[in-house]
Amino acid sequence: MEYNTKGKVLKKAVVWKELYFYRKSDAIYQLTVEFCHRFLPPYGDRTVDQMVQAARSGKQNIVEGSEDGQTSSEMEIKLLNVARGSLQELRSDYLDYLNTHHLSVWAVDSERQKRLRDFCHSHNDYSDYAPFADKMTDEEMANLLLTLCHQTDKMMCSYIENLEHRFVTEGGIKERMYAARTGYRKEADARMQALEKENQQLKAKIKELEKKIEELRRA
Repeated sequence: MEYNTKGKVLKKAVVWKELYFYRKSDAIYQLTVEFCHRFLPPYGDRTVDQMVQAARSGKQNIVEGSEDGQTSSEMEIKLLNVARGSLQELRSDYLDYLNTHHLSVWAVDSERQKRLRDFCHSHNDYSDYAPFADKMTDEEMANLLLTLCHQTDKMMCSYIENLEHRFVTEGGIKERMYAARTGYRKEADARMQALEKENQQLKAKIKELEKKIEELRRA
């Protein structure tokens, strides 16, 4: 992949609201708030704050990473990995809830898990889940959120892998700035050489015309 030699060193801004894994992370956050409100005690349980904060951190670090990514690929990758870590922490909380309440983690090959997985795969927004979320049991909702967390993490892994590849091939902003400056200097040198060549040709033409004028005077 060639460096940008036209003076543009900032990457094209990512519209984070359109990223599927951001939309899923927003659904995870809102569903987690609802889960905690319905199934966990409102006072005296630090788990509520931990789960809500982990869900929010997952969502917000995607936003911050995407915003910072215009100038720093390294920071974008770092913050997206922080988001992954937050969602993994949240997954652990849901697993703990199911285990401590003697509820089931649905088997991967079970029919209900397959249906849930297919639905989550094709639905990214909270509005897709809101109509029936308040009717779900805690076991159903926890398994729903485990599935969403898993799918979001998988999507983010692929996205980060692409970012890392681009960083290796294109470099960060320092490399792009260097390439832009180098490209500008090369273009300036080429223009100067072309002008010098044209100037020499004009000088030769002037001498030729002066010679012809002198010959006409002598005739």
